[in-house]
Amino acid sequence: MNYFRLTGLDERLRRARQRTQNHEGYTRGARALVALACVLMFDWLSQRQGELMPVLLGVIASALTETDDNWQGRLRAQLITMVAFTLVALAVWVTLPWPALLLAVLLFSAFTLTMLGALGDRYRAIAFGAMVLFIYSALAAQTGHSQVSISTPLMLAGAVWYGLVSVLWSAVMPQAPVRHRLSKLYTLLGQYLHLKAQLLEPVREVDLAQRRMALVLHNARVVEALNATKESLFSRLRQGQAPAWLLISMQQYLAAQDIHERASSSHEDYQVLSSAFFHSDVLYRCQRVLTLLGEQAFRLAIAIRAQTEPLHNGATARSIEDLHAAMGYLAGLAQAHRSLPALNALSNNLTAMAGVFAGALKPFEGSVDQSLLDRQPATLVEAWLRVRAQLQAGSPLFRHATRLVVSLAVGFCVMQATHDPHGYWILLTILFVSQQQYAATLTRLMQRTLGTALGLTLGWALIQLFPTPMMQSALIVLLGAVFLGSRHTRYLLATVAVSALLLLSFHQMGMGQGVIPTRLLDTVVGSVIAGLAAWLVLPNWQLRQWPGLAARALRTQASYLHEILAQYQAGKQDNLGYRLARRNAHNADAALSGAYSAMLKEPSRGSSAQKEASGQFLIYSHTLLNYISAIGAHRDELDLVHIDAGLLLKAETLQRQLNLLAQALERSLEGSPDSLVKDIQPQVADAQDSVELGALQRLLHTQLQLALRLLPSLVEQMPQMVKMRLTDVL
Repeated sequence: MNYFRLTGLDERLRRARQRTQNHEGYTRGARALVALACVLMFDWLSQRQGELMPVLLGVIASALTETDDNWQGRLRAQLITMVAFTLVALAVWVTLPWPALLLAVLLFSAFTLTMLGALGDRYRAIAFGAMVLFIYSALAAQTGHSQVSISTPLMLAGAVWYGLVSVLWSAVMPQAPVRHRLSKLYTLLGQYLHLKAQLLEPVREVDLAQRRMALVLHNARVVEALNATKESLFSRLRQGQAPAWLLISMQQYLAAQDIHERASSSHEDYQVLSSAFFHSDVLYRCQRVLTLLGEQAFRLAIAIRAQTEPLHNGATARSIEDLHAAMGYLAGLAQAHRSLPALNALSNNLTAMAGVFAGALKPFEGSVDQSLLDRQPATLVEAWLRVRAQLQAGSPLFRHATRLVVSLAVGFCVMQATHDPHGYWILLTILFVSQQQYAATLTRLMQRTLGTALGLTLGWALIQLFPTPMMQSALIVLLGAVFLGSRHTRYLLATVAVSALLLLSFHQMGMGQGVIPTRLLDTVVGSVIAGLAAWLVLPNWQLRQWPGLAARALRTQASYLHEILAQYQAGKQDNLGYRLARRNAHNADAALSGAYSAMLKEPSRGSSAQKEASGQFLIYSHTLLNYISAIGAHRDELDLVHIDAGLLLKAETLQRQLNLLAQALERSLEGSPDSLVKDIQPQVADAQDSVELGALQRLLHTQLQLALRLLPSLVEQMPQMVKMRLTDVL
């Protein structure tokens, strides 16, 4: 009895350990813990405790440049990082005696390094880490080291050491980041399926608009997870034979793509379905299947984390059988409702989705299209062209770089005017809280201020509880691991950890007197400066960006439909063109929902009517994408070698109207808003005339008809949206 209990306990502990090890925060924190612990041991064994602080800062700065990649990519990134670190450290060492020159170099570095973010996430992280090291170098030179030539090599040594740990860790354990992203992706898919199931509930007076909005906003998180998983997988794919675990992970990712396309499909207006089958239980059966598929996604996420087989109890298969029986009964009625074909398509889609789940754990068969592997600029000319494309006032990256330069200049002047010995903390706060969007900056500065206050309190308590230097050094290592492990997922916790870490470090150097009020005050000053800059200096208000984002969403949906129709004529192929069109359409939809969320938090002068129109447009645009996705989801079920000419005309009409609507949104400065869209409405009305088709092509006809019927609703919201570009939101 005790043996079986202990065996079960050991198994649960093993699974819990595997789930933890595959968590991204754990792996980041564990790498930092190893690197910092080795630094601590070396310093204590060599009796160089006074040199601990700059080495720790170098480790932290290097860790901030880390992005998910294979070991070769991480090695290249670390080499570039060390070049950038050496240059900025040398700049500080040369210009530190002359504040004006130091400020000029700081601002030039801030602008140029920030603009390097146009080259991708890797260079964005390297640029951020280089700026952090710039400020760390100046801060270390002002706090306990009379010569910057002593602290700078120690920082660079710490950066090199962490880079070595990072590369070796990635080479030895390449699977954990992929499994973490896949697990997160399936968790979000499970939540999406649960939200989608709520739309099928045939209940009177339910707020479908609110449920649709929740689904739209959550879909943006699913799309973000799909993109992150793709990057993690493709960065590890190389020519030649891939390992078995990578092939299985690739299959799970492709299955998730298929599930998302099917889950985001809509075959009829849900209010029409609810009214048509109100007196039947068939919608509840559809809802149950969707809910069980969501549970299956959750179980698969747990299995990926724990590296086990997902548990199946057969409930999904039985619920699908019951759904088919209910569908058969409805089809046998004397007067079947006209929405029954749409319901039948929904049933087939759910059945196919269950089949995709069943094949998610099988190894990927066939060759991988590696056309998207190399996303980095191949030459310096290409890199310069990417950066130059962002050197314009309308670019969010250019606006962010300009705001950061202004913020750092103001912070530096405040530091010089107040003769604050720790004034570089103002600059550090500005650097950490400044984001491209106002809403993100506001959230980050609030977390930074609260986290600093809590961290300083925690640091003071730890100093009182553990007065011995050795224990405090161990706590510094632990806090550093917590900071680096949680900075992407729990920024408040990360700020608490790093604030306590700095307080303990200054206490060990004998410079803890007055650090608490200074650190807190500098954090508040830096946060206020960053917040005001986000509001006043080239603000990137989403209200102004919205028409352009909406136009891009419509254009990408038209391109997506074009690729789907090509699939119907040539057969189902997950080729590069189709995958790009599908990804671009969903990315544009996610960007639109993200902009809407940020817009609601901005202190803009946009009217409530404009924001309401934006919300309605977002729902209609996402619903339109759902109708188009349904055509893509069923492209393997219909063998349409020759599409009816009437269907082709209808599809071309839809594509043309979507492009016209996008053009009207982009032409907002020409003429009045009403005149820009009045010519579109008659064409939309003409396009709604139905045509008689055979049963084989009925699904395609129905989905195109549903999409065309949405166009007047989109047009109805456009006058308010076009005014957004004309609204002074400064």
